[in-house]
Amino acid sequence: MRPLLKKEIDPFLDRFGHFVDSEFRSIEIVSPSTVKITLAAQDSARGFDWITVDIEFDGVSDANLPQSSKLPHLDMSDGVTLISKGDLFAFGVGSYDALSNITDSLCYIKAGSLKYSQGAF
Repeated sequence: MRPLLKKEIDPFLDRFGHFVDSEFRSIEIVSPSTVKITLAAQDSARGFDWITVDIEFDGVSDANLPQSSKLPHLDMSDGVTLISKGDLFAFGVGSYDALSNITDSLCYIKAGSLKYSQGAF
């Protein structure tokens, strides 16, 4: 897995079209402070081919994670939001403009660091 730095968040989201209409594949609780999510998305760097993107959140301080059986029903039409403020990264399903609003999402994670990897669809 590769670290995702603050300055790389916008290019990362742009590359995957902010994960609009992507598929939420899984949520794995790796440890009490580590969560890994898997999304299927179109990659503009690969001619918009579909690939799998794993994002690992370390140092999780707050989260609202739906049950695995509800993942296929999450509305991904607004994509995802990744925000960084200070030493905190926040992820939420949907379009949000501030860290304080992220907790309105049906699925959100606040963590100290992010890593990602990409694989075959």
